Amino acid sequence: MTTETKELNALAQASSAYLRSAMHQPVRWREFGPEALAAAKAEDKPILLDIGAVWCHWCHVMDRESYDDPAVAAIINEKFIPVKVDRDERPDIDARYQAAVSAISGQGGWPLTAFLTPDGKPFYGGTYFPPMEHYGRPSFRRVLASIAEAYKSKRDEVTESAQQVMSAISQTEAFAGRSSDFSPEVINKIVDSAAKMFDVQHGGFGTSPKFPHPSAVDLLIDRYAKKREQYLGVVINTTLEKMAKGGVYDQLAGGFHRYSVDERWVVPHFEKMVYDNSELLKNYVHGYQVTGSEFFAEVARDIIRWMDEWLSDRERGGFYASQDADINMDDDGDYFTWTLAEAREVLTPEEAEIAALYYDIGQVGEMHHDPTKNVLFVAASVQQIAAKTSKTEEEVQRLLESAKKKMYAARLKRPTPYVDKTIYVSWNAMAISAYLIAARVLDLDEARRFALKSLDRILAEAWNAERGLLHVVAYSDPKAEKRSVNGMLDDYAQLASACIEAYESTADLAYFKFAQKITDVMTSKFYDATSGGFFDAQNSDAIGALAAQRKPFQDSPTPAGNPAAAIALLRLNAYTGEESLKDKAEETLEVFASMAPQYGMFAATYGLAAILLSEPHTQVVVIGEDDQAEKLYKAAIAPFSLGKSVIKLTTNEAVAQNLAPVLAATIPEVRAVKEKKTVAILCSGGSCRPPISDPAELLRALGQK
Repeated sequence: MTTETKELNALAQASSAYLRSAMHQPVRWREFGPEALAAAKAEDKPILLDIGAVWCHWCHVMDRESYDDPAVAAIINEKFIPVKVDRDERPDIDARYQAAVSAISGQGGWPLTAFLTPDGKPFYGGTYFPPMEHYGRPSFRRVLASIAEAYKSKRDEVTESAQQVMSAISQTEAFAGRSSDFSPEVINKIVDSAAKMFDVQHGGFGTSPKFPHPSAVDLLIDRYAKKREQYLGVVINTTLEKMAKGGVYDQLAGGFHRYSVDERWVVPHFEKMVYDNSELLKNYVHGYQVTGSEFFAEVARDIIRWMDEWLSDRERGGFYASQDADINMDDDGDYFTWTLAEAREVLTPEEAEIAALYYDIGQVGEMHHDPTKNVLFVAASVQQIAAKTSKTEEEVQRLLESAKKKMYAARLKRPTPYVDKTIYVSWNAMAISAYLIAARVLDLDEARRFALKSLDRILAEAWNAERGLLHVVAYSDPKAEKRSVNGMLDDYAQLASACIEAYESTADLAYFKFAQKITDVMTSKFYDATSGGFFDAQNSDAIGALAAQRKPFQDSPTPAGNPAAAIALLRLNAYTGEESLKDKAEETLEVFASMAPQYGMFAATYGLAAILLSEPHTQVVVIGEDDQAEKLYKAAIAPFSLGKSVIKLTTNEAVAQNLAPVLAATIPEVRAVKEKKTVAILCSGGSCRPPISDPAELLRALGQK
């Protein structure tokens, strides 16, 4: 078996890191598009479609076991037209074929392995296929032989199956029409559903494998902030604490891994995604706001530390996409895990003793492929260790900090998992929003500066008023030719919200105007004026499964496009008073109103949008430049509420030109503003209260005291 051929396949011309990683394979891969379908028709062959991602462990496993094998490649090249897709670069393609394979096999995920007719319609598929009969799955060679024979001898059955699958895809997420009237009661139903899945012992929702659900956590945080129901406080505190103390959190570098394979949050899948960390950053900032837990604030700052170091283009701005789990296929998180001997090698005996107790480092660890490898997680508190070792808590803390620094320094010398430096618009927008939220609450000037620098780059390089948005700003491989992948609904919705966050952080009306422009184009390109709701993509070629229309509603793994679009519309409506924005948001939520309760926490972003639609938006404008203005601003920022925004204007002269329309119609006329006094003005539902100059009074007005 060899892993490389002298002759490069067509993926040498690709741009994505995932596709380019397969350019040396003996499989004659092509990219998804009309040319591949034309070749399949001309040669009368079915298409083998592989969808994966550069961070996907099992994608790399299948590459090594099957696609690097010349014998398997020979079968594929003779019997099929092989096509490879990067799910991060083309989420629109991935979503449709995921729906197809789920309809066929009842499962989805990556790698996604699908077999298509020459016109791109799926008729069979699965996920990972082993090279030999294994895991209760047929060998890949047997699957290839069976599919090739079925296509040759049972063409009518294949064609009929493809038509049935296409019909299933079209019905899965097309949502053609308003399902029922919108009711705010849906919020309680989603909250109750999430609470019922709460793991009282370990935090989080459900059992293993256990994923973070950031939108669900934010929904619970908002309900807790407004209702103060004790059980919600328990869910929030337990979940945020257990995740951050588990192995799913990188105890040395900061940042979260993708998910935990066990219910205790101990053993993760080690890849790290920018979107998981951006949304969890919001959770920990919001958790700090409602609980006052300094631990949550510390975790938030630590997430930023990791993102700054590993997923940031410090020079130009922008956030990278992901970091791989592994160095190679023989490794399963070895970069992140430790043997007891490895820890002792870099630490003093005292440090090693404390680190072993704190991180549960022993002779036998948690990793099945190498039982000596330990995942670092918090197994005991500083207080418990002090009692056990007869040291003071200060001594334990000092030794622990020293051990942590030494272990991280030693880890940095290990071969490092690949970082995909591709910059995607939607994921960057989510990270920008998270940084701006954290910067306001935790007073992090550098995070604010970098977020705005990143947003400016996205707007400069991805936005064009005539063309609209791109999906990709920059690719990871500097040798790759940059492709123009059209922006999708997620890109528009998330970037519009990021621009609103930037306006609220800077009072620079230019960001607000960008939000308006982006939302206008989003509506014109994606909104279904006939039935309501937003389509996920503009697919002018509409080949294969792309012909199926889709209105994303379920969070998986990022916030769903339709509720995210509704949130952007509602946030803009609060500043403009334009009823058409609110109407489109309400029509969008009505499309999914009857089924939202059934999806429970997977409809959490829908729940967040429902709050913005059904509860009044509150705006606080702080005007002034002195210490009192800063105190008023901090008082306004401190409490969390989903429907609250805070803007600080530093000079009275700037009031008129820096206010969005609804506020501009009211605030400049306030007497205190005309007299250039330092005040906070609280507005809600289109009307403003008398100016407030006392921070304690402002907190009371916000319902906090």
